[in-house]
Amino acid sequence: MKKYSFEPSRNRHTSPLKEVFEELLEAYRLKDKFSEKTVIQEWGQLMGKTVASRTQSLSVRQKILYVKITSGPLKKEIMMNKSKVLTLIAEKYGKGVINDIVIL
Repeated sequence: MKKYSFEPSRNRHTSPLKEVFEELLEAYRLKDKFSEKTVIQEWGQLMGKTVASRTQSLSVRQKILYVKITSGPLKKEIMMNKSKVLTLIAEKYGKGVINDIVIL
């Protein structure tokens, strides 16, 4: 009979849940999708109540954020300040999460 040495495969030290969650997202290559969903979910906090109340729908495809706005003047203002919105998203969620914005 062969003796086996017991070497646990699990890491014995503790880590903060946030770090473990981020490692898990990286391991399964879900970080980009998670960040995209977070941008959509937190659109109101990012842009404010006025923009959020006039946003009809949000979606992300191939790192492009599609925003449907119901107000014409607000639509023009966001189009003019598209680079500022992209900068806000990059600062909060990381560079490369959203590469462009299309206002519908």
